[in-house]
Amino acid sequence: MGLAGAVLVAAVSYVWTSLGQLELEPAPPTAGCVAQTPRGSVELDVEQAANAATVGGVAFEHDLPREAVVIAYATVWQESTFYNIEFGDRDSLGLFQQRPSMDWGEPEDLVDPVYASDAFYTELAEVEDYLDLPVYEAAQEVQRSADGFAYDQHEDRSAVMAEAFTGAEGPAVSCWFDRDSEPVGQAEVVPGPEAAAAELERVFGVAPDAVPEIRADADEPQTGDLGWAMALWAVSHAQVYELERVSYGEMRWRADDAHAGWTEREDPLPEGELLLD
Repeated sequence: MGLAGAVLVAAVSYVWTSLGQLELEPAPPTAGCVAQTPRGSVELDVEQAANAATVGGVAFEHDLPREAVVIAYATVWQESTFYNIEFGDRDSLGLFQQRPSMDWGEPEDLVDPVYASDAFYTELAEVEDYLDLPVYEAAQEVQRSADGFAYDQHEDRSAVMAEAFTGAEGPAVSCWFDRDSEPVGQAEVVPGPEAAAAELERVFGVAPDAVPEIRADADEPQTGDLGWAMALWAVSHAQVYELERVSYGEMRWRADDAHAGWTEREDPLPEGELLLD
């Protein structure tokens, strides 16, 4: 081997030695969400998180305990994995795979997550002592599926998500996405804070600007923290409504720095005030 060959071998050896000392990490996904509480964490894509926030939000209008949200989440995990699908077994539709032929509603209603969630909670509330039942039994009392025990496998992560999306743990949900990409799987809406606020009122049954007064007058919240639940709904819908910032209390989420999650504001908002811009 000549001198040039020896130098080449030495160079290749150095490169491999150097690479062997590197710690390579995969790039973070371009879009996603995480719900994290002391109980654990659940990773979701943006469409799943948006639907989860809506299912949880409708429980506030019914003034249901958080356990009802756990039951709803376990059901949706089994039926659609939080994708609002327009097909299913026989004529089943939507998040809960409800059937028009079984008097759940019209097809166009069942693919509306707000309507579908409302229908589920209405039936759940009619189940006698449903809070005393195992999660899978309560879900089966509503759904009447072929394999009711299947809901049981989703209880743990559903409990984490219910704790997060109902605002019980404050800024427990964060999302990130490419602002230049089109939202996936979400209905087309008129973008902007005003449209987002109008949809928040449809989901939760109260307008965002009513939250401070509700918090001041309310007893111990049953479902969760209404203000935080609204803020987390806004973050999970920020892409479709083209929201740049969501602020609540002392915390702020920014679309242009979404991987940082929620950060403290230098100028905290008044108690209970939600700001979308």
